[in-house]
Amino acid sequence: MIGEEACMAGVARAGKPATQIDGGGWTGEELSAVRHRLQGEIEELNAEIARAESQIASGDISDSAGDDQADAGAKTYEREREIALTLNARDLVAQNERAMARIDSGTYGVCESCHKPIGKERLRAFPRATLCVSCKQREERR
Repeated sequence: MIGEEACMAGVARAGKPATQIDGGGWTGEELSAVRHRLQGEIEELNAEIARAESQIASGDISDSAGDDQADAGAKTYEREREIALTLNARDLVAQNERAMARIDSGTYGVCESCHKPIGKERLRAFPRATLCVSCKQREERR
Protein backbone atom coordinates (compact mmCIF):
# COMPACT_ATOMS: atom_id res chain seq x y z
CA MET A 1 0.00 0.00 0.00
CA ILE A 2 1.22 3.49 -0.80
CA GLY A 3 2.02 5.62 2.24
CA GLU A 4 -0.13 8.62 3.21
CA GLU A 5 2.51 11.06 1.89
CA ALA A 6 2.56 9.43 -1.51
CA CYS A 7 -1.24 9.46 -1.77
CA MET A 8 -1.39 13.04 -0.57
CA ALA A 9 1.11 14.04 -3.24
CA GLY A 10 -1.04 12.33 -5.86
CA VAL A 11 1.63 9.81 -6.80
CA ALA A 12 0.48 7.51 -9.56
CA ARG A 13 -0.50 3.94 -8.81
CA ALA A 14 -0.84 1.63 -11.80
CA GLY A 15 -0.42 4.61 -14.09
CA LYS A 16 -3.28 6.65 -12.59
CA PRO A 17 -3.20 9.46 -10.03
CA ALA A 18 -4.29 8.32 -6.58
CA THR A 19 -7.16 10.82 -6.64
CA GLN A 20 -8.68 9.09 -9.63
CA ILE A 21 -8.41 5.64 -8.07
CA ASP A 22 -9.57 6.19 -4.53
CA GLY A 23 -10.31 9.86 -3.90
CA GLY A 24 -6.83 10.92 -2.81
CA GLY A 25 -5.92 8.11 -0.47
CA TRP A 26 -9.41 6.85 0.29
CA THR A 27 -10.08 3.14 -0.02
CA GLY A 28 -13.22 1.86 -1.68
CA GLU A 29 -14.46 0.72 1.72
CA GLU A 30 -13.91 4.18 3.22
CA LEU A 31 -15.70 5.86 0.33
CA SER A 32 -18.58 3.40 0.70
CA ALA A 33 -18.85 4.31 4.39
CA VAL A 34 -18.86 8.03 3.52
CA ARG A 35 -21.53 7.45 0.88
CA HIS A 36 -23.64 5.51 3.40
CA ARG A 37 -23.28 8.32 5.96
CA LEU A 38 -24.22 10.98 3.39
CA GLN A 39 -27.23 8.97 2.19
CA GLY A 40 -28.41 8.51 5.77
CA GLU A 41 -28.15 12.25 6.36
CA ILE A 42 -30.11 12.93 3.17
CA GLU A 43 -32.91 10.64 4.35
CA GLU A 44 -33.01 12.32 7.79
CA LEU A 45 -32.98 15.79 6.24
CA ASN A 46 -35.75 14.91 3.78
CA ALA A 47 -37.88 13.66 6.69
CA GLU A 48 -37.15 16.90 8.56
CA ILE A 49 -38.09 18.94 5.48
CA ALA A 50 -41.38 17.06 5.09
CA ARG A 51 -42.21 17.59 8.77
CA ALA A 52 -41.38 21.29 8.62
CA GLU A 53 -43.36 21.81 5.40
CA SER A 54 -46.32 20.09 7.01
CA GLN A 55 -46.08 22.41 10.03
CA ILE A 56 -45.76 25.44 7.77
CA ALA A 57 -48.79 24.38 5.74
CA SER A 58 -50.91 23.65 8.83
CA GLY A 59 -49.94 27.05 10.24
CA ASP A 60 -51.22 28.74 7.10
CA ILE A 61 -54.77 27.46 7.61
CA SER A 62 -54.97 27.90 11.37
CA ASP A 63 -57.43 30.51 12.56
CA SER A 64 -55.63 33.48 14.05
CA ALA A 65 -58.72 35.59 14.63
CA GLY A 66 -58.65 37.06 18.09
CA ASP A 67 -54.89 36.73 18.52
CA ASP A 68 -53.24 39.67 20.21
CA GLN A 69 -50.04 41.19 18.79
CA ALA A 70 -47.80 38.99 20.92
CA ASP A 71 -49.52 35.81 19.73
CA ALA A 72 -49.41 36.95 16.11
CA GLY A 73 -45.73 37.85 16.47
CA ALA A 74 -44.89 34.50 18.05
CA LYS A 75 -46.67 32.65 15.25
CA THR A 76 -44.88 34.71 12.62
CA TYR A 77 -41.54 34.07 14.32
CA GLU A 78 -42.15 30.31 14.47
CA ARG A 79 -43.25 30.21 10.83
CA GLU A 80 -40.17 32.13 9.69
CA ARG A 81 -37.98 29.87 11.83
CA GLU A 82 -39.48 26.75 10.23
CA ILE A 83 -38.97 28.22 6.76
CA ALA A 84 -35.31 29.05 7.56
CA LEU A 85 -34.71 25.54 8.94
CA THR A 86 -36.31 24.02 5.85
CA LEU A 87 -34.12 26.10 3.52
CA ASN A 88 -31.03 25.12 5.52
CA ALA A 89 -31.98 21.44 5.36
CA ARG A 90 -32.48 21.69 1.58
CA ASP A 91 -29.02 23.25 1.27
CA LEU A 92 -27.49 20.40 3.29
CA VAL A 93 -29.25 17.85 1.07
CA ALA A 94 -27.74 19.56 -1.99
CA GLN A 95 -24.27 19.55 -0.38
CA ASN A 96 -24.58 15.85 0.46
CA GLU A 97 -25.71 15.04 -3.08
CA ARG A 98 -22.78 17.02 -4.45
CA ALA A 99 -20.37 15.08 -2.21
CA MET A 100 -21.84 11.80 -3.46
CA ALA A 101 -21.42 12.98 -7.06
CA ARG A 102 -17.78 13.78 -6.26
CA ILE A 103 -17.34 10.24 -4.94
CA ASP A 104 -18.82 8.89 -8.18
CA SER A 105 -16.58 11.07 -10.35
CA GLY A 106 -13.42 10.24 -8.38
CA THR A 107 -12.86 13.81 -7.18
CA TYR A 108 -13.98 13.36 -3.57
CA GLY A 109 -11.32 14.62 -1.21
CA VAL A 110 -9.75 17.00 -3.72
CA CYS A 111 -9.93 20.74 -3.02
CA GLU A 112 -11.99 22.54 -5.65
CA SER A 113 -9.75 25.60 -5.39
CA CYS A 114 -6.13 24.43 -5.24
CA HIS A 115 -6.75 20.82 -6.41
CA LYS A 116 -4.70 19.40 -3.54
CA PRO A 117 -6.07 16.65 -1.29
CA ILE A 118 -8.35 17.64 1.56
CA GLY A 119 -7.20 16.05 4.82
CA LYS A 120 -9.02 12.89 5.81
CA GLU A 121 -9.65 14.18 9.32
CA ARG A 122 -11.41 17.24 7.89
CA LEU A 123 -13.57 15.05 5.69
CA ARG A 124 -14.33 12.65 8.52
CA ALA A 125 -15.57 15.60 10.56
CA PHE A 126 -17.28 17.36 7.65
CA PRO A 127 -17.82 14.95 4.72
CA ARG A 128 -19.39 17.68 2.56
CA ALA A 129 -16.18 19.76 2.52
CA THR A 130 -15.09 20.88 -0.94
CA LEU A 131 -12.15 23.03 0.15
CA CYS A 132 -9.00 22.21 2.09
CA VAL A 133 -8.45 24.07 5.36
CA SER A 134 -6.11 26.64 3.78
CA CYS A 135 -8.51 27.51 0.96
CA LYS A 136 -11.49 27.62 3.33
CA GLN A 137 -9.65 30.02 5.63
CA ARG A 138 -8.70 32.17 2.66
CA GLU A 139 -12.34 32.18 1.49
CA GLU A 140 -13.61 33.21 4.93
CA ARG A 141 -11.20 36.16 5.10
CA ARG A 142 -12.69 37.72 1.96
